[in-house]
Amino acid sequence: MARVFIPPPMRGLTGGEAVVQIEAANLSALIENLERLYPGMRERIIDDEDESRLIPGLAAVIDGDASTQGLLHKLVSATEVHFLPAIAGGA
Repeated sequence: MARVFIPPPMRGLTGGEAVVQIEAANLSALIENLERLYPGMRERIIDDEDESRLIPGLAAVIDGDASTQGLLHKLVSATEVHFLPAIAGGA
């Protein structure tokens, strides 16, 4: 099962839980399973205008690396998933 670290603004949906265990083969299935267990989670993660991607400004960090595969990113047992605000830099 994947360990999903819930950002503080979303913890109201999980009853205050900071980490939840979710079974899923890829990021898309993980989000669907999160929604099934914690209604309202999907709308905080998935872009309502393009359901094939995360909302703008949100990144999925999987096992310490920002995902570049989007919702198709495969997950393995004991994967850690963090949903974090994307950080942009520049000079």
